[in-house]
Amino acid sequence: MPLLRVRHLTTYRYRQPVAFGEHRIMVRPRDGHDQRLISAEIDIDPAPASLRWVHDVFGNCVALARFDRRAAELRFDCRISLDHQPVSPLSFALADHAMIYPFAYGAEEMPDLLRLIERQWPDPERAVDRWVRPFLRSGRQTPTEELLADITLAIHRGFTYAAREAAGVQDPATTLASRSGSCRDFAVLMMEAVRALGLAARFVSGYLHNPGAAADGSGGTRIGAGTTHAWLQVFLPGAGWVEFDPTNGIVGTNRDLIRVAVARDPRQAVPLSGTWTGFPSDSLGMSVEVEVTAEGEAPGVGPDPSGALPMAAAV
Repeated sequence: MPLLRVRHLTTYRYRQPVAFGEHRIMVRPRDGHDQRLISAEIDIDPAPASLRWVHDVFGNCVALARFDRRAAELRFDCRISLDHQPVSPLSFALADHAMIYPFAYGAEEMPDLLRLIERQWPDPERAVDRWVRPFLRSGRQTPTEELLADITLAIHRGFTYAAREAAGVQDPATTLASRSGSCRDFAVLMMEAVRALGLAARFVSGYLHNPGAAADGSGGTRIGAGTTHAWLQVFLPGAGWVEFDPTNGIVGTNRDLIRVAVARDPRQAVPLSGTWTGFPSDSLGMSVEVEVTAEGEAPGVGPDPSGALPMAAAV
């Protein structure tokens, strides 16, 4: 795949100058064998008094900005370029013992995977359990690859994508009942479903490239493309962390997916968060624009409707 470029512009506006607390910025893609970061720049206006980089508990790269002046507008302009190498779908090099479900993780892996197997959302009516159990073959073996592909495609084909601007994630039981949600809602539903089967899963936040899309956002084949995006990874012995995007029915490949952060819980992978001090009525809202293009494509910046948006809180 050609060089991919991302521009992620977030602007907060206020009626009058307000003070800003620390802001946490998580937009720098993770380096790996299938994506190599070439450059990453962040322009912040007003300029922060300090900007430092840290790695969080998951190894994600996080920038922490602190401010010493008031302003009526706060803007974060992030520009990224990376070499993206898609892996072949369904080319899992699964360990022999993991090819058929159920299987057991190794004793050396289990201590690190336990919290990622543990259910994170209440399910008093066991709605998620009831939904996922029929994917197991009755009276015959259930190939692990087919099981995960079936769950991914069931969400992709049977649920309606609905952009949500509200912060946070929809409860998986609500997603099941409404058969609709945003990309992050679908990712969390599938995470909880595979966790119900005893598999380790983690949330992924990043960007989605839409080959063939026009500058106005039309065309292409990806749902939620050109925006911040969310999907999941499942840990499979022999293959490691494998990508699944139920929003787009992407199974076992990182094609068009740009990883920025991985986390146990979506709240640990918010692209941008921070605080400001002023009257609640001072806030005029925020705008988010994301552009994802390949080398040679015409850029087309559009508003981010995915719901996987930055957050800021007033104090």
